[in-house]
This record gives sequence, C-alpha cells and structure tokens, in this order.
Amino acid sequence: MEILVIEDDKRMAALLERGLLGEGHLVFVAHDGRQGLDYAKAREYDIIVLDVLLPSVDGYEVARRLRRRGDRTPILMLTARSSPGDTAQGLDAGADDYLKKPFDFEELLARLRAVSRRGPISAGTLLQVDNLSLDPASREVRRGGHQVHLTPREFQILEILMRRARRVVPREALLEAVWSEGEEVEPNTVDVFVSSLRRKIESPDGRRLIQTVWGLGFCLKEPGE
Repeated sequence: MEILVIEDDKRMAALLERGLLGEGHLVFVAHDGRQGLDYAKAREYDIIVLDVLLPSVDGYEVARRLRRRGDRTPILMLTARSSPGDTAQGLDAGADDYLKKPFDFEELLARLRAVSRRGPISAGTLLQVDNLSLDPASREVRRGGHQVHLTPREFQILEILMRRARRVVPREALLEAVWSEGEEVEPNTVDVFVSSLRRKIESPDGRRLIQTVWGLGFCLKEPGE
C-alpha cells in the first residue's frame, strides 16, 4: 500500500517509516499539518496515518479539511490523548480509526489492514469503470448491461480493484484483504482467482479492464488509459 504518515516527532516518524517499509509498503512522511495537506493534495494514498498534535495545523483540522475537499482516503489517527472525548473528536473530524500511543506495531498493522479493507468510497456508492458496474449494497455486477455472477471472493477482489481503479493493487494486499490470516493459500492463489474473474467480466471484443503489472499486482482501468 501507499501510506502517508503525518507525524511531527521525527523519531516516531522514522520508526513508522522503517517498520512499514519492512512490511513492503511505500511510505511518504510529512512533519507538520500543512505539509501533510500538501502531500495529500499532490497524490493519492491508500491510507493516511495522522498524528493529532501537529505544528501549523493539528490532526483534527487536517482530517476536517481533507473531508471537506472530498478526500475519502481512510485515516488512522494516532495520539497520546485517549479520553472518550478525544476519540469522539477524532472520529467526528473524519478519522476511520483511533490508536493510542504508545502502541504495539503489530496492532498498528492489524488496524491498517482493517481500515484499508473499507476502501476510500462509502459502501453505498455505485462503482463504475468503462461499462463495468458494481453495486456494493445489492452486490450486483454488470458488464455492458448484462449481469455477471461472481463467487464471494471474486466479488471482493473486483470491489477492491474498482475502489482503487487506475492504481496498482499488489497481490499481497489482495491476499490480506480477501483471505483470513492463517488460511493456507498457494503462491498463485490470487492469480487463479483473477483469471477466473477475467473470464466472467472481460468483454469478448477484447476490451480488457484488468491489467497485470508484472512483478507487482493488478490494475483495473478503462481500455486505452
């Protein structure tokens, strides 16, 4: 995943960056609220890890500004303050989850996985790329007006790819999101499911939407993009 860390404590920021890089994520670090807002405006991220006590613009206000401008990137808020009022203020500002410092790094990873599964778009929003549509509420998928019947895991994979349309989704991210921890899966499990998904949704005229990015993962986008 691509993760933006907004943390003014440089020691903490370095620890987060090193740990997340070690897990295979791409990490960007900002050290104050204004810089974090600039970073968030410049590119898309899968998750934002946001400290509360920041110089220039505090974390609550950063979250509020992101939401006001339509940025729906999931936010995990970090803070040394943990009263019910502080938690409520963070969630009301637009955070998706709240983690108290000091924290266990494994718990941070678990919360990041959980938040990332929710995706940046509200559950009721119809997802559409080219003539492929997916309704998360009714769980109905259509390509060119024709209904497509998918297995639960095929549906999950397609929903993740559509929520992150035009961005590469690593195989590891699909494994974490779709298969439970501890499940035994073969090295090519994701590829097998994506192949089955392609057979069901791809147009016979060759207008392929799911692209393989060799060595990385998959990207769903309109033909010709």
